[in-house]
Amino acid sequence: MADETVNRRPVPLTARVLFMLAGLCLLPAVACFAGEGARLHPALADPMAGLAFLVSAIALAGSGAFPLVMSRLAQRDEDAA
Repeated sequence: MADETVNRRPVPLTARVLFMLAGLCLLPAVACFAGEGARLHPALADPMAGLAFLVSAIALAGSGAFPLVMSRLAQRDEDAA
């Protein structure tokens, strides 16, 4: 078990950036759902604005998962060889 963690690749930079952006999109989504979006901008007073931010956060997280999975698959291929 200890050998597996030593040989792991770090999380790719693109995955980190996309996960960070997903987290940043999640913050205004929560604010809009809580009814605080109007304080940020009048267009964010509509609850559907929170839904748009939520969908964007999910899409960014899914996009961040792609390079992470590819990196882990490459690591698995190197370990098998």
